[in-house]
Amino acid sequence: MKNQKKAVALKYPQDVSAPLIAASGKGYLAQKMLEVAEREKIPMVKNDQLADFLTVQEVGSVIPPETWEIVAKIFAYVINFKK
Repeated sequence: MKNQKKAVALKYPQDVSAPLIAASGKGYLAQKMLEVAEREKIPMVKNDQLADFLTVQEVGSVIPPETWEIVAKIFAYVINFKK
């Protein structure tokens, strides 16, 4: 399944050094995550490469350092979008 849908939810508690992977899913689970995000008006950003990389990481872990820059840009976008 090459084009399997993927979704990752991130959170950034104040007491950690980088965002955490709060949830991750592929296929049906990813679709349900996206439906909940849409229903709850949770901002979403589509980035297939980042999703590919993060869906293989452990849920609850800090995102890998090589993703910090792109994730920081995403968080900045979302914060500015909310304003």
